[in-house]
Amino acid sequence: MRTGARQYVVARPLYSEDSFNEKHNKVYRHRKTMLDHVRQYFSCDAKRAKNAALSLLPVIGWMKIYKVKEWLLSDVVSGISTGLVAVLQGLAYCLLASLPPWYGLFAAFFPVVIYFFLGTSRHISVGPFPVLCLMIGSVVTRLVPDEGPAANITGFEGLTRDEQRVLVASSITFLAGIMQLAMGLLQVGFVVMYLSDTLVSGFTTAAAIHILVSQLKFVLGLQVPGISGPLSLIYTLEIIFNQITSSNVCDVVISLIIMVVVFIVKELNDRFKSKLPVPIPIEVIMTVIACGVSYAFDFKTRYGIEVVGQIPKGYEPPVAPNLHIFQETAVEAFPMAIVGFAVAFSVAKVYSIKHDYTIDGNQELIAFGVSNIFGASFKAFAASTALSRSAVQESTGGKTQVAGLLSAIIVMIVTLAVGFLLEPLPKSVLGAVVIINLKGMLMQFGEIPYLWRRDKPDCVRQQPTYQLSGILLFFSFVRSPRCSLLANIRGTDIYKDRKDYTSIYEPEGVKIFRMPSPIFFANMDFFRNKLVELGFNPLRVLKKRNKALNRIKKLLKKGDLCFIGPVIHRALIPLSEGNGTEELEQPVDYRELPARIDWNARLPANIVVPPVDVHSLVLDFAAVSFLDITALKGLKTLLKELIRVEVEVYIVACDQYILEKLHSCCFFDDEVQPSMFFLTLHDAMLHILEKHPEGEENIKYRTVPRSLLTHL
Repeated sequence: MRTGARQYVVARPLYSEDSFNEKHNKVYRHRKTMLDHVRQYFSCDAKRAKNAALSLLPVIGWMKIYKVKEWLLSDVVSGISTGLVAVLQGLAYCLLASLPPWYGLFAAFFPVVIYFFLGTSRHISVGPFPVLCLMIGSVVTRLVPDEGPAANITGFEGLTRDEQRVLVASSITFLAGIMQLAMGLLQVGFVVMYLSDTLVSGFTTAAAIHILVSQLKFVLGLQVPGISGPLSLIYTLEIIFNQITSSNVCDVVISLIIMVVVFIVKELNDRFKSKLPVPIPIEVIMTVIACGVSYAFDFKTRYGIEVVGQIPKGYEPPVAPNLHIFQETAVEAFPMAIVGFAVAFSVAKVYSIKHDYTIDGNQELIAFGVSNIFGASFKAFAASTALSRSAVQESTGGKTQVAGLLSAIIVMIVTLAVGFLLEPLPKSVLGAVVIINLKGMLMQFGEIPYLWRRDKPDCVRQQPTYQLSGILLFFSFVRSPRCSLLANIRGTDIYKDRKDYTSIYEPEGVKIFRMPSPIFFANMDFFRNKLVELGFNPLRVLKKRNKALNRIKKLLKKGDLCFIGPVIHRALIPLSEGNGTEELEQPVDYRELPARIDWNARLPANIVVPPVDVHSLVLDFAAVSFLDITALKGLKTLLKELIRVEVEVYIVACDQYILEKLHSCCFFDDEVQPSMFFLTLHDAMLHILEKHPEGEENIKYRTVPRSLLTHL
C-alpha cells in the first residue's frame, strides 16, 4: 500500500491452476458421497433415538423450561382472548366451507388439542383459515350442490344435504392430513421453500376476492346458490346483481355498522398497540351486541333475516372417511395440504424469529397431518392458522401453546354449554366479520404496482415459470449450494477456501463469505442460516442488547449504576430484569447514555450479551448472477441486522446488472449504502485493514517505508 495514498500494487507470479497448486500445497479433504449421507441418515444410536423420540413430542421440550410464575398468567389471558375470537371465526369461516356454522367449532377444538402436543410453534393459533375453508367449500358445492342432485357417491344414501356436505368436508380433510403426515415422515418440509412470497401473496389475494364475493349473499341477505367450476366468480356476481333490488335492508344495515365499527377499532388497535395492554376484542364485542339486539327485537321473524339457528350441544361420534370421496377429491386435497402447511409455517416462522426459538418444518407437517386426521374423524374440516387469530394470541401475552389449549377449552365450553346463546346471531354479522378480516390479504394488491415498477420480469414471468425451473433445474444445487469461508493466500491477491490451504492469512475479526449461486426465494433462508453459522445470530444479539440496554437505563436512572469516563461501573447490587418490551427491528439507542457500551467487555449487574467477534463481513458475490424481489428484501433485512450490531458489511465483485437492479428497487437508504460495494475482494480487504490496523502482520506491512507492494 502506498504510504498516504489509497493506491496499491500487487507483485506475484502468473499462475495457471497447475502452477498454483504446485506452489501452494492443498489440504486433502474427504468429501462425503451420496452413500455416506444415506448411511449417516439411517444410522442410529441411543442419543439419536432419544432425540428423535423427543422431536416427535415437542411439548416435552418447552414444558421443561416452562416458567409457571412468569408465563402462566399471560397464557391464561391470551387463551381466553384467543378462544373468544376462535369461536367467532369458527362460526364465520364455516360459511365459506358451505357447512352448518357449528361445525366450525369442531375445527377450532380438535386440531388445537393435537397441535399442543406435536407442534413446534409456541404462538400460532391453530384452527380454521379462510382460504382453506373456501377450497373446501368449492369441493363441497361441486359434489353436493345447492340445487340439483348430489354426486353419485357410495355412502350418501339416507343422508340429508348437510350430512352429505359434512361427510365430504371431513373426508377431504382426512385425505389432506394423510398427505401432510406422509410428507412429514418423508422429511420433505423443505417444499415450502419453493413457494415464494410473491406466489403466496398472489394466491391469497385471488382467494380473498373469491371469499369477498362468496360473503356478499350473507351481507345482502340474498339467496344465491353455491356455484363451482370455471368462471364461478362471474356467475355468482351475475346472480347477485340480478337480485340486488331484493336485498334485505336489515342485513345490509347490520353489516355496514359491523364493518365500519370493527374497521375503526382495528385501526386504533394497530395505532396504539404499544399503549394498550391487550387489543380491544371488537369483533367479539360487536357479535355479542348484535346477538342480543337480534334476540330482543326478534330480527328473524320481524325482518326475515337468516340467523345461525339451533346449535346442537356436545360432540358427534367419530366417523370413518369415505373412500369413494377420496377418489373424487384427491386432486383438490393435495393443494389444500400444501397451502395449509405453507401458511401456518410462514406465520410460525415470523413468531419464532421474533421470540428466538426454532421450528421444524417436517415436524410441523406431522403435527398438522395428525391434527387434520384426528379432527376429520370428529367431523371437523381442515385446519391451519389465521394471521389475525395468531396475532391475538401473541399480542395478548401468549408464551406457549398452553394459551392455545386454553382457547380450545373456551371453544369446548361454548359447544357443550352456552352455544344456545349464539342461535339468534344474524349470518350477516358473520359475513361482515369475514370480509373485514380480508383487509390484510386485499392490501396485497399494492404489491402489483411495486413489482411492475421495480422488476417487470419478476412480476410477469418469474412466478409461474421460475417456480418450475427452480424446482426442476436447481433442486439439488441452488437450494443448498456449497458455501465457503475464504482466506488470503499469503503474498498474493488470491483468495481460496480456508479449509483447502495452510499458507493463508485471516485478519482477526474479518470473515469472507462466498455464495456460489443465484440468490432467490428458495435459498434465501439457506443463505441467511449459513451466515448465522459464522458464530452469531444478529437478530438474537440485537434483541439481547436492547434488553440489556433497557436494564442499564433503569439502573442509571435509579442511581445503581454510573459511568466513569467511557467505562460503565456498578455502584450497588444488581436489580431484577424488567419486563419492558423492545423494538427488535430498531438499532440500539444510546441517546440517553453518556457513552457507548463495549458489548464484548464484561458487563455489570450480571448482564450477559452474546459476544460478536466479527467487526467486518465480506460477501463475495462473484458467482451471484441473479437476485429476485424476495431475495432483495431478505438481503436488505439481513444487512440492517448486521449493521445494527456494529458489523461492517462489504459486498464485492457484484454484477453490474444486480447493482442496477438494487438502485431501481430503492435498495439503499441511510443504513444500507452504495459505499459498501467494492470492485474486488482485495480492494475491500485493504480498505478493512486500513480501517482496522490491529493485526500484527497488517502493521508490519504498513510500516515498510515507501513500499508499493502489498502482502496480506
